[in-house]
Amino acid sequence: MENTTDLVEIFAGQHLEVELVRTLLEASGIEAFVFDSCIGTITPWYAAAGGAGAVRLMVAPADAEEAHVLIKEFDKNRNA
Repeated sequence: MENTTDLVEIFAGQHLEVELVRTLLEASGIEAFVFDSCIGTITPWYAAAGGAGAVRLMVAPADAEEAHVLIKEFDKNRNA
């Protein structure tokens, strides 16, 4: 990874949700980075409008498609 401008946001939510998804992605071999963890937890309305989705998860563009599939499956199983 050359610099953070090469990353794309793949997921946003509360800190615990983001860490669960990060663990899922990394267990599948996708390197993921958490952004706005502190500010998104302490004062989420500063990180995102209304405080929703204040903590962000970023991946390399090459991993985005596979990450979307894994996250979609995670959401499907979580809401079942």
